[in-house]
Amino acid sequence: MQLIQSLSGLLLASSLLPAVAANPAVRRNGSEVKPAPIAPKVFIVSMFEPEAAAWWGIPEFDLLAHNITVPGASPLFPDVHCTPDHSVCQLITGEGEINAAITVSSIAFSPLFDLSHTYFLVAGIAGINPEQGTICAASFARFAIQVALQYEIDLRELPGNYSTSYIPQGAQRPSQYPTSIYGTEVFEVNAELRALAAGFARKANLSDSDTAKAYRANYANATGDIYKAATRAPSILECDVATTDVYYSGELLGEAFSNTTAVWTNGTGTYCSSAQEDNATLEALLRASLHEKLDFSRIVVMRTASDFERPYPGQAALDNLMFADQGAFEPAVKNLYIAGIEVVKGIIGGWNETFEKGVKPSNYVGDIFGTLGGKPNFGPGRKQALSDAGAITKRGLRGGVKVVA
Repeated sequence: MQLIQSLSGLLLASSLLPAVAANPAVRRNGSEVKPAPIAPKVFIVSMFEPEAAAWWGIPEFDLLAHNITVPGASPLFPDVHCTPDHSVCQLITGEGEINAAITVSSIAFSPLFDLSHTYFLVAGIAGINPEQGTICAASFARFAIQVALQYEIDLRELPGNYSTSYIPQGAQRPSQYPTSIYGTEVFEVNAELRALAAGFARKANLSDSDTAKAYRANYANATGDIYKAATRAPSILECDVATTDVYYSGELLGEAFSNTTAVWTNGTGTYCSSAQEDNATLEALLRASLHEKLDFSRIVVMRTASDFERPYPGQAALDNLMFADQGAFEPAVKNLYIAGIEVVKGIIGGWNETFEKGVKPSNYVGDIFGTLGGKPNFGPGRKQALSDAGAITKRGLRGGVKVVA
């Protein structure tokens, strides 16, 4: 039913909002004059229609004033939406890592936009780790970890001395760092910007529901108050996001990916939310930043909690995943706007004083390779990471001389 409603909303929105060309070229004295690229201050990144629609029809601005078709965007969501002055825009990636990577790449490299000073607000719903937070909460990440980029053995065939069926690639035990590296395992974003964004969001009065309140009470009986955070009212959290295309449920998987987060971030990261797209979105933005299309230090990753990613004591993992009414989906979608609008207002309101020039990070920003410069405090170091990734260092011959990357 939810899918049918989403598609119906999409078709209705599409029928009401015909796409238009972005700043169409005009002719002066017989010559074509190309318009300046669109330069938004904030670009909201939504993943599917309910997340996107949370920003439509709001009192602060009309995000549907311009609807710009971008080649390479999702076939379901082919348009970028922008306010009348183009100060705020929105893209919809489509769900999952592949959709996110292609959509974001297409828009980041599009000549229609000048994103050199743009802030990206990734704003989507997610699962929540009850050890760290509760349903309807909003979390802001410093690290995004691609937790499913590992070896996997079916639990029914797993040796008895293994705690999880996930083993880092190139490793032999679950708690080892991967030695076969792809480069998308971990991303770190600007911690100073995250703190500012979370501070803005704390002005919000987050949405909740009676069903969600009743559901969180089920976590009160856990041994040793391990799920105490799950029983609290929704709040603004600063903790990290796990990316995987697989919806998962259960204490074993939750603990495994919490351990993955700790190991792969050198103990700095804290796993609290689960999502499908963030590492793909960040890889696309990093590649665009490498080509000076945008600034990777201007990214905020916000996820609102639509469900617990593991069951309460005595509940089956399957029931938690498939059948339980947690009452958090609609409030979580609303909180994308309720919390997110405070971030948008904070950036635009402080543009001249703070945000136009950028928020300088004190932490490392980028991927495991140090692609954008600096030294990550996770991973084996740039040289070893590139070697573990099988990087080609001898690119070819130029005038008979070997060119080394």
